[in-house]
Amino acid sequence: MAVKVLVVDDSGFFRRRVSEILSADPSIQVVGTATNGKEAIDQALALKPDVITMDYEMPMMDGITAVRHIMQRCPTPVLMFSSLTHEGARVTLDALDAGAVDFLPKNFEDISRNPEKVKQLLCEKVHSISRSNRRFSAYSAPAPVAAPAPTPAPAASSFSSHSTSAPARPAPAPAPTRALAASASSPAPKRKAYKLVAIGTSTGGPVALQRVLTQLPANFPAPIVLIQHMPAAFTKAFAERLDKLCRISVKEAEDGDILRPGLALLAPGGKQMMIDGRGAVKILPGDERLNYKPCVDITFGSAAKSYGDKVLAVVLTGMGADGREGARLLKQGGSAVWAQDEASCVIYGMPMAIVKADLADAVYSLDDIGKHIVEACL
Repeated sequence: MAVKVLVVDDSGFFRRRVSEILSADPSIQVVGTATNGKEAIDQALALKPDVITMDYEMPMMDGITAVRHIMQRCPTPVLMFSSLTHEGARVTLDALDAGAVDFLPKNFEDISRNPEKVKQLLCEKVHSISRSNRRFSAYSAPAPVAAPAPTPAPAASSFSSHSTSAPARPAPAPAPTRALAASASSPAPKRKAYKLVAIGTSTGGPVALQRVLTQLPANFPAPIVLIQHMPAAFTKAFAERLDKLCRISVKEAEDGDILRPGLALLAPGGKQMMIDGRGAVKILPGDERLNYKPCVDITFGSAAKSYGDKVLAVVLTGMGADGREGARLLKQGGSAVWAQDEASCVIYGMPMAIVKADLADAVYSLDDIGKHIVEACL
């Protein structure tokens, strides 16, 4: 059965082009178009598409507001189009918080210059997020977020990257949640003196990372590295967003950064991040031969070489199998590998690859991963 798609954009050119690209795939059917957020809601209710592609800037109602209404009234996987700017990144992250599943850069030059590549990527995204549709029947839209209340400073705050004289960070605002059926989970982990926590993710990762990292205390004793498949223009804005929400510190990694407790370094988009035995970060140009830039396998592999059995690696929601080979190297060195469970994943691809390869020491739901990381490391 063909995947039914609703295309939403105020640009007539873009609506037509996206519709043409999708309609060229015999397993995709464009069932309608809309020119603004209000039309999108009406069409979503009437047509019941499997996937909606959504622009942000539109008259009458913007894309983020439309996503929130759609998630409340007729939950449907949404693929956002966004500009490759810092502001575009911020808006896209807001859309993911509102319930959108994934995003694609809105680049007219790429459509003209590489039409086949754009067609392949867009159709792959649509097919992938359509498979997450079964989870949306249980979607629970987030309630409005109140201003967070301050929390007392932890007993040992020296691990925070901020001044120890500064007040503690406020408790993070709750992220959007899905009401998901409970699934079997592994026992609570045993404590170990990990020298590094490494987390890799892709589709659904921005919200998942927010859910995990906001559970960590300011005095978290291990350095953290984050590998999220994301364009170069987005990772700085994403790191800034996480830094504001979390009690630990988060920054986009730079060449020469030194790993330290209570600091999470996010791999920059379009590049590769490696770690050496001295705890220094190396940022390398993105190799065109690699599908992912940044690549989870690259960072996991360097961590295995540098830290032996002292790494706790976690693979969260995402398409494909990036992270599997790096996890294999970590396991060979005696490190621990965890995977997110299927029920709480947006796309059960990367964690499934870990589980099927028999590399997972534990499988946890998204809501449990953060607290288990704390239990394992503190």
